Amino acid sequence: MKKIALVAGAVALTLSAASQAHFQLMYTPTSQLEKPTTLDMKLVFGHPMENGHVMDMGQPEQFFVMFKDKKSDLLKDLKKITWSGHDNKAAAYQIEYKARRNGDYIFGLVPAPYYEGGEDIYIQQITKRYINKGGLPTGWDAPVGLKTEIVPKNKPYQIFAGSTFTGQLLSEGKPKAGVECEIEFINTDIDTKANAFGQDKHRATPASAIVAVTDEQGMFTFGIPTAGKWGLACLGSGPDTEFKGKELSQDAVLWIEAQNL
Repeated sequence: MKKIALVAGAVALTLSAASQAHFQLMYTPTSQLEKPTTLDMKLVFGHPMENGHVMDMGQPEQFFVMFKDKKSDLLKDLKKITWSGHDNKAAAYQIEYKARRNGDYIFGLVPAPYYEGGEDIYIQQITKRYINKGGLPTGWDAPVGLKTEIVPKNKPYQIFAGSTFTGQLLSEGKPKAGVECEIEFINTDIDTKANAFGQDKHRATPASAIVAVTDEQGMFTFGIPTAGKWGLACLGSGPDTEFKGKELSQDAVLWIEAQNL
């Protein structure tokens, strides 16, 4: 099977200038839990790699967790908050979720479409985040039935810097070929108590967007050069292309975490 791979080396991460990719975040400090924990998850729409402008989130359409094939609706448990970015504030959401049993918790978010005035389009980033407790895998490699999604082919919570990550892009449950997937990392500190990004970036951003393109089976592979939380956004991969009479980019987003071995 042919794979189109993109490997971002350390040199690329030292380049200046910034891409301006929008990313829907689902942030928790860690992706692996040893003990029963109440997760404090933040849902924020922003620019994680260049630590730029944050955008207002509307009321999400769906928010749920999958655990051992059981889907639980969490929409009513979301709390609206104000998130502070580098130079502005925006509406965001948070949830406290009790993870007690061992296994994979797969969180799925379908946000309200966001109007991007500069491009005169709507953006809807359908996003997944995986949290594991106890080291017991229970379904991380299965799709969850979203309109578009990235299905991981490596454990998304157990990836090591210097290795690779492979994902399969699905649209309405079928592989989607020829889609450009942008890749970013969280490039600043996050204060979960203050609901804020830090003022400083950890490193300069690449000169242009980091991109991989899906092959005929919807597969793409990315070489992960450094530890951190990495976001993968496959643009325009969803079946819906219009909202309120304007173009809609319905994207599939997945967050993974890489660690130093």
